[in-house]
Amino acid sequence: MIYRATAPLTKGPRRTPLALLCATALATALTACTSSGVGGTPGAAGVRDPYFPKLGNGGYDVAHYGLKIGYDPESRHLTGTADITARATKTLSAFNLDLKGLDVESVTVEGKEARFQRAGSELTVRPRDDLDRGETFRATVRYSGTPQTITDVDGAKEGWLTGEESALATGQPAGSMAWFPGNHHPVDKASYDIEVTVPKGLKAISNGELTKETTANGRTTFAWHSAEPMASYLATVVVGTYDTRTAMTESGIPVFTAIDRTLPAAKRKKVQKVLADIPDIVDWAEYNFGDYPFSSTGAVVDGRADLGYALETQTKPLFPVQDADTTTLVHELAHQWFGDSVSPKSWQDMWLNEGLATYAEWLYEEDNDGDTVEETVDAIYEDEDDEYDSVWDFPPAKQPDAESISDDPVYYRGAMVIQKIRETVGDETFYEILKGWTKKYRHANADTEDFTTYVEKHAGDDEAREELKRVWSDWLYGDGKPDER
Repeated sequence: MIYRATAPLTKGPRRTPLALLCATALATALTACTSSGVGGTPGAAGVRDPYFPKLGNGGYDVAHYGLKIGYDPESRHLTGTADITARATKTLSAFNLDLKGLDVESVTVEGKEARFQRAGSELTVRPRDDLDRGETFRATVRYSGTPQTITDVDGAKEGWLTGEESALATGQPAGSMAWFPGNHHPVDKASYDIEVTVPKGLKAISNGELTKETTANGRTTFAWHSAEPMASYLATVVVGTYDTRTAMTESGIPVFTAIDRTLPAAKRKKVQKVLADIPDIVDWAEYNFGDYPFSSTGAVVDGRADLGYALETQTKPLFPVQDADTTTLVHELAHQWFGDSVSPKSWQDMWLNEGLATYAEWLYEEDNDGDTVEETVDAIYEDEDDEYDSVWDFPPAKQPDAESISDDPVYYRGAMVIQKIRETVGDETFYEILKGWTKKYRHANADTEDFTTYVEKHAGDDEAREELKRVWSDWLYGDGKPDER
């Protein structure tokens, strides 16, 4: 972090009384100016997330990312230009961006060359002039190199994953810093334009809608636009050979799907049959959760063996082929409401993402002649074969550490909390709560306290509110398995 330095006092020639008086007056004025807060100070390196304190940065809010990326799968070399439009939330003498690996060639702020330095995954930028509080500014970072694959604290791979003629970018929770500089915490959401240039014959897929595709000199550029706010961990780029299709939901939402052409034809056909349900699933979700929050939807199915999870990348959830099934599809599409539109304030609030998306799985099964949600919850609670013992390891709102944010209690016990709400307030009020929640916090951030406060406020009567307090204490925050179902 770069701070303003004050030159030390040194002995010099004897001063005349007038010169000494003037120097003293000047020093007093400078001290008063500094102490009054007029001078800029550096923005914080990190937003003090309880589990990932170094992620994100303070002192500014990003409004838009304009990313131009060139990638060569053969050499695995990436070149990038990131145009970042942001607003200073304090008077800044310096600010930080998160960037892991890659070489920074230059940084400009408002068109003027800026000094910068690297320390770990922190890129500290010092503009030539202080940025005033409330000022909108544009920072441009030019960078290049071989983007890294990051091993998460739970052993999962994220960041930039490569194949022979392919690559894909995943970001939860910290992988996006492997391919572009930014304010990489969910609390700072922004719109995106992502332009990717790859060798002719390959496709480059990203979030939002394709606005341009041009080929010149043996390379093809794909330009994607995401108008709605997006947390950086939900941004993605997928490079490879893909079969793509388009469709439309009943409510008029465009659907874009892509399936890895390296998969056998029979497997691609099977996957396409699953993806053909997207319009119906989105229509079902709109009925239950409220209006779809984005201008398009879809899915990307990848054939690589090293992607061990599906991810709710905004508007185009990403699936390894082994997870391209209806249940997982419902889960990741539900995340477009729960996690993507209504995003967590911190990574400690992950149960709001995963508990609600898991509940959507159970609800979809109930609505399609499968087990009811009540039957599913009873089976987990009454389990006698120790299959679900891990569900009770910790309460969903109190994960013990960063390694636990994707563990079973966050998903299953989190979903059981949602069912307890439904049983407490009744179906009519429950669905009003779900739709109202996604409407109130659409394209915003919320935490557990926001959620419990909202549910209590709309629970209907005092008796239900008192019962909800017991749900929070026993199911959401209580240690161990609750004594009663």
